[in-house]
Amino acid sequence: MEADAKTALVERFDKILTDNGANVTESKDWSSRRFAYEIEGYREGTYHIVNFTAEDSEAINEFDRLAKISQDILRHMIVKRDEIAK
Repeated sequence: MEADAKTALVERFDKILTDNGANVTESKDWSSRRFAYEIEGYREGTYHIVNFTAEDSEAINEFDRLAKISQDILRHMIVKRDEIAK
């Protein structure tokens, strides 16, 4: 994927979260690496990490639904982090 297309994809999915009530605190490329196994003909890809907070599951559900049907996202994972005590 070209850099401009990747940037547009990231912005689109960050906007999906914010439009549905989430607050994106961080959105950045983690690394580009070779996959453990081939996925849809691809052997390597860029991992992107998004940290956000949401009051309810609406933003998460919409992000998950659209990521599943996007041709540009090979895999995604949503992980709930425990709050860190201060």
